[in-house]
Amino acid sequence: MRVRSLVLAGALGFAQPFVFVSAAHAQLKPATTGWTAPRTPWGAPSLEGIWTSDDARTVPLERPAEFAGRELLTDQEFAERTKRADDTRQDTRTAAGVFVGEWGTRSLRQTSLVVDPPDGRLPARTLEAQRRAAEIAALQSRRPNYWEDRSLTDRCLVRGGVVAIMPGLYGNGIRIVQNPGYVAITYEMIHETRLIPLDGRPHVGPRLRQFLGDSRGRWEGQTLVVETTNFTDRTAVVGAPTSEGLHVVERISRVAPDTIAYEVGYNDPRTWSRPWKLMVPLTTQPGYQIYSYECHEGNYALRNILSAARAEERAIQLAVEKGLDPPPPSSWQGADVILRDDPTFGFQRRR
Repeated sequence: MRVRSLVLAGALGFAQPFVFVSAAHAQLKPATTGWTAPRTPWGAPSLEGIWTSDDARTVPLERPAEFAGRELLTDQEFAERTKRADDTRQDTRTAAGVFVGEWGTRSLRQTSLVVDPPDGRLPARTLEAQRRAAEIAALQSRRPNYWEDRSLTDRCLVRGGVVAIMPGLYGNGIRIVQNPGYVAITYEMIHETRLIPLDGRPHVGPRLRQFLGDSRGRWEGQTLVVETTNFTDRTAVVGAPTSEGLHVVERISRVAPDTIAYEVGYNDPRTWSRPWKLMVPLTTQPGYQIYSYECHEGNYALRNILSAARAEERAIQLAVEKGLDPPPPSSWQGADVILRDDPTFGFQRRR
């Protein structure tokens, strides 16, 4: 067993650090006995509250070359990251007001969110996954003919619960509610809620497929372990289109008064050359709250994208009828942009 200390206490200002024990079943636990994790009235570990992955926004998904072989920043590197983050937050507040950056976030010492493989890099995609990604890029970079040509997030359908933990520009709030038989996790972005039964029931039959998959939870000491299967083949994880064989294991532990250690492992032999894991600390901050994410009600983008495509077609037809050169084609926001800027994009192919 290999023990790695993630000194997040110093990075986040917590009173107690915690230790990440890397093994087949990774566990996170307090490094000292100075703090006792809370429990529910029925005796289960309490994860309840409103949390956010905002503090992880300054941590790159993959480990940069200059940090090779190291999971944590040095003191000087951490000070430089903190200063850059502070400057960026101030610039964001100036530009966007209270919409983005209303709450201060704290920097982390992690050199990457990917913690396995040990080099902090995503495993190679399979040839099948590369082919599927190319198909999606071709579909979404052309002039859209139907609403189904756009991504699931464009259509406000789903971001994907087991990828929604990834920090984005906004909407990173997470609410956890428990009762003796279930844990419910609600994600602010596109307001998805996962109901995770704890009674040991088997997964649903293999013919039933869902965007969020089928989750089953159990307690291992202080850690909630959630296994999710039965995904569709119409979503993606960090830009990689996944298959129906995707298997996800989450390990969620309360490690400090204002911190949850969240680890998620992905395994899909049709998508990646090997399994891999992310480590994303979730924190809570004074005054933090989740806002109503009325995606459908305000989704003028989808309507405007389709109407613009039809307007372009009419302009081309009119030019042809008049014997003129047609206007140059517009640059549509295709999958090349989505893959680069939003690692948790979703898509849906027409059947």
